Amino acid sequence: MGLFITFEGSEGSGKSTQTRALYERLYAAGYPVILVREPGGTRIGDMIRRIVLDLQHTEMDSTTEIFLFSAARAQLVNEVIKPYLAQGGIVICDRYADSTYAYQGYGLGRDLNELKTLTAIATGDLRPDLSIYLDISADEGLERKQRRRNGEFPKGVEWNRLDAREVAYHRRVADGYHALIQSDMARWHVCDARMSINDIADAIYNHVLPYLTRITRIDAPGK
Repeated sequence: MGLFITFEGSEGSGKSTQTRALYERLYAAGYPVILVREPGGTRIGDMIRRIVLDLQHTEMDSTTEIFLFSAARAQLVNEVIKPYLAQGGIVICDRYADSTYAYQGYGLGRDLNELKTLTAIATGDLRPDLSIYLDISADEGLERKQRRRNGEFPKGVEWNRLDAREVAYHRRVADGYHALIQSDMARWHVCDARMSINDIADAIYNHVLPYLTRITRIDAPGK
């Protein structure tokens, strides 16, 4: 079996930047690795992503939201993640089941046990070997994302239906992540998202290194 690494974090934490940094570092070192994201990562998942995150879908019920995220996850796990892990590769996933527990469980107040049951069905009970959490307060993270959205950074940033919810919701999400980490500390590695991008990337890579002993490297690109 391969190595399954997930990244989690509140909005504006820099999570997606760090998933890409780790992927590029492992790929350059000759490891068999892929990078996927939730929701998405498959043709069906990308279609679901457009629906569930669309700012215009303000009438979406929380149950609908949960099932859409779970459907996209089921497709990604069965079409991409499990087959690649079975080949002995590394899968880095930008968000996974913990996002459902944080955003729909703690954020929307949905029953965590029900969410865990649904997630087990959607994923065949596939769990990460390691989860990286980029830690930043909800207020600071949203402020960062708003600055990027307003053009402070050249590429801008996605602003979706969940981003647009009230600050209190995002604070509950952040609190939820902290509760999840406390309940399973052996799986989590927490990084201060206020550090420099390079310092965060180095800290994550150094933490991942011991897990790489189970992975057979391939020839590094260009060699």
